[in-house]
Amino acid sequence: MTAHEDRFQTKALLKQLDELIASLRDEAQTQRHAWPEVQESFEASAMNLAAWLALRRRDLRPLQQSLMTLGLSSLGHLEGRVLEALAAVRASLAVIAHEPSSARPSVDEFFAGQERLRLRTERMFGEAHPMRPVAVMVTCPSESADDPDFFAKLAQRGVEAIRINCAHDDRDAWGRMIERARAAGTAHGRPMRVFMDLAGPKIRTGKVSTKAGHRVERGDHIAIAFERSLKDAKSDFGEPALECTLDAALQSADAGHRIFYDDGKLGMVVIRVTHWGLVAKVETCADKGVKLKPEKGLNFPDTDFSVDALTPKDLDDLDFVASHADAIEYSFVQSAADVLQLQRALASRRDDWSSLGLVLKIETARAVAHLPEILVQAAAAQPTAIMIARGDLAVEIGFNRMAEMQEEMLWLAEAAQVPAIWATQVLEQLVSSGTPSRGEMTDAAMAARAECVMLNKGPHLCEGIDTLDGLLERMSDHQHKKTPELRQLKSWSA
Repeated sequence: MTAHEDRFQTKALLKQLDELIASLRDEAQTQRHAWPEVQESFEASAMNLAAWLALRRRDLRPLQQSLMTLGLSSLGHLEGRVLEALAAVRASLAVIAHEPSSARPSVDEFFAGQERLRLRTERMFGEAHPMRPVAVMVTCPSESADDPDFFAKLAQRGVEAIRINCAHDDRDAWGRMIERARAAGTAHGRPMRVFMDLAGPKIRTGKVSTKAGHRVERGDHIAIAFERSLKDAKSDFGEPALECTLDAALQSADAGHRIFYDDGKLGMVVIRVTHWGLVAKVETCADKGVKLKPEKGLNFPDTDFSVDALTPKDLDDLDFVASHADAIEYSFVQSAADVLQLQRALASRRDDWSSLGLVLKIETARAVAHLPEILVQAAAAQPTAIMIARGDLAVEIGFNRMAEMQEEMLWLAEAAQVPAIWATQVLEQLVSSGTPSRGEMTDAAMAARAECVMLNKGPHLCEGIDTLDGLLERMSDHQHKKTPELRQLKSWSA
């Protein structure tokens, strides 16, 4: 390529970049006006999110390759600073093209989004661990209500937050957990934030009727009945039969819709709708079959039905939660309207409700589709984080898409400059049995790109915390969010 041809192509690339920046500004403004008013402290973040959404509606791969050949940024790490990163690239490209250069963002301007995310993370989880930039959250088992040593061990290990699941226990037990957690944090100089998880409208199995020891296998048919209709299902269909705790799900289901049992242990498809419920055929399950039990989760990913994200139990629990928690985890939130419903419920319970942290648990395909609006509605008014709740979400969107979707959710949270929590089955085998699997160690290392990692309860929880602590500390030297950090390697030193 001649110098003339090179300069011509560089100028064409500069024009393409200018057109992209102008379009993004217009589209971001349009998107921003479609969202609600926000606190001044979140305005810049809302605009950055709008610009990122506009940017990612395009296929940028040809532009990336062209920029990389000139030694410029590939735009692969700009989530938290979309227009600033493009402005910096534009300034350098103009110099290469021998064209007038525009103003380059200052260092403070360039990293402003990263600083906003750091401050929001600190506000949500407390002061960062001196050796580990990623916070650790631990779910409290029921027995911890009467075990002060449990919380002492957490505080000694620098755990930033405890999680109390309101689907279990009662106010008295929750109060004892909180009291012991606060005391342990004070005693060890490591205060732990209290996160309380509203149970939400989890769809579960009710009564089950099946022969003793019977295992359902691929190809079997199962009757799924409305509540209090198990007798009708048995008389019409026989066994195995079970009740569903949410009638609305069965009322809206149709032939061909998928149903999953217990985090995907059974995959079924509806083959017949009846007056008492429906009949489903088992399409996927373990070779040894699956025993049907009450109180197991049911997912209806293809069925569109209306259900309040806040149940009567949640509203009752909220009287306690709003006055004791540092942050509320909102289960099965699916729309901005769901967020507004919770915010109004909080406002009726305390004047300073906007100081409460709000964790959006993203558990359904609908929540993923509406995530930008959900996030803006929440963060517009109060400290907000998203939880990538990979159990229900994997069932809802399919295991094949889960790896891709958890990445996209991390990117979107960074674009909004709010913290993300990596949750569900982190080091599960280690925590439950004392020995990790190879795959879960890799998964835990991936969690270093979030702002917080959640561990569930188990007999080897302290071993899990220690392992995660060391892993996150080491990974922080190699990776910040999507950006590799090239510290000196010692593995192959002479």
